[in-house]
Amino acid sequence: MGLFDAIGIAGTGLTAQRIRMTVTAENLANADTTKAANGQPYQRQEVVLSQIGSGGFDGALSGAIAQTAATGAAGGVQVSGIVADATPDQQVYDPSNPEADAQGYVKMPNVSTVTEMTDLISEQQSYQSDVTAMETAKSMFTSTLGLLK
Repeated sequence: MGLFDAIGIAGTGLTAQRIRMTVTAENLANADTTKAANGQPYQRQEVVLSQIGSGGFDGALSGAIAQTAATGAAGGVQVSGIVADATPDQQVYDPSNPEADAQGYVKMPNVSTVTEMTDLISEQQSYQSDVTAMETAKSMFTSTLGLLK
């Protein structure tokens, strides 16, 4: 592992959490959108994350002990994709709504503001953890360079 791999790994986490926060904000903004571009209610979006590199922690530890060169990226996380949530749309009784069907029900998006706000708090805490990891690595590097003077 290189000297700055810890910062690179934390950086991948920062990028992933920023994308998750953006998607969550988009879900919140469209919580009441009954007609999206396709004519259907907005579908909640979710971010799929995957691991960068192979072998996970065991592979990284074995490589560091054997002092072999890492193949590819040092590790971290990446966004594999953004997918629509399969939860069915909500049916709300509102006969005064122009989007209501013959029975007076309106198809609303499958977005729960409580779930989105909970996700947003979790994403913010994960982002802050990555910032703390970066600051710790920076502090260690600075201390190491101070010893070499």
